Amino acid sequence: MTILLVIAILVLLIVVHELGHFVAAKIFGVRVDEFGIGYPPRAFTLGTWGGTEYTINWIPFGGFVRLFGEDSSVTRGRGSFVDAKRWKQAIILVAGVSMNVIAAFVLFFGAYSIGILHVIDDQSSTDVPPGAELLVTDIVPGSPADASGLKAGDEVVRLADDSGSTAALTPDGVLQFVSAHGGESIALTYLHAGTTTTASIIPAHAVVTQDSGRPAIGVGLALVTKESLPFAQAVRAAGQSTYNTFQLVGQGLWTIIDGTIHGAPDLKNVTGPVGLVSVVGEASKSGIGYILSLAAFISVNLAVINLIPIPALDGGRLVIVALEAIMRRPAPRLAVQILNALGIFLILLLMVVVTYNDIARLFA
Repeated sequence: MTILLVIAILVLLIVVHELGHFVAAKIFGVRVDEFGIGYPPRAFTLGTWGGTEYTINWIPFGGFVRLFGEDSSVTRGRGSFVDAKRWKQAIILVAGVSMNVIAAFVLFFGAYSIGILHVIDDQSSTDVPPGAELLVTDIVPGSPADASGLKAGDEVVRLADDSGSTAALTPDGVLQFVSAHGGESIALTYLHAGTTTTASIIPAHAVVTQDSGRPAIGVGLALVTKESLPFAQAVRAAGQSTYNTFQLVGQGLWTIIDGTIHGAPDLKNVTGPVGLVSVVGEASKSGIGYILSLAAFISVNLAVINLIPIPALDGGRLVIVALEAIMRRPAPRLAVQILNALGIFLILLLMVVVTYNDIARLFA
């Protein structure tokens, strides 16, 4: 079932991407000869409407649109992609990425509306909302919290002094409690990997460099909840999550590119279709909201990857369109074919490496 779920997510997101190309092409009068779900060989034809043939194909890992005139050496004339104005070609190419961005936003919105773990906006109050959890976000190396064994992702469940007084389990509540107990032993109870542990911690000065005069234990905290958000808040949260995910994916991609330039590409943390099976399996245990948020994350990945200026990807095709606009003539056919072949080779090589890493992680 998990494998089928992974296939369903990939097919949905790729078909949504291709739908962007399809809609933009129709708007600008470029003929779409075929809209296919899955990749050839063809299984059967659903029908032909508006000059477009709709098909189901045997390889169930995405979809495609076949535009009239994509290959300038074969077809030209009315409704041909290659004869459309350059700006129209660019919009048609960008439309796929745009649809993935919209899909990510919609999926994040659905996730927040159903209810997934998210940070509560008001972190200053000492009142703990029902169902809220206080999670560790980061640890200062060498701090009392670090020495206690506390890790990022752990849940703080109790903080008490020797007299039995306890802290309000909010970031502000813990800050006030720790500040009032400098040099004193306090008991911190936290949940790590399903196991509850209590550690004795002594707040100290100079733990936090920018606030060295205040006793601290060296821990970053965030109050989170799984409660569903109302419409307006879900919209804001979905927009912020989409933006944050773009930043995260972009930074990760730049790290890989920078490593490649310096001769040491780091692909060990890149997950491919095989690795997605375990990731989606874990997400499915937490509920539909987490599946939607993971699908949103994958959708942003598809958008960013397709913008890479590699021939055969939308980004590479955009570069060619831009060069043709500057030169005011079509790019040399042989050069485009060579670049496309090189792009496909690089994509296949990347898939082989990523799949190898996925399988290696499974055995590890």
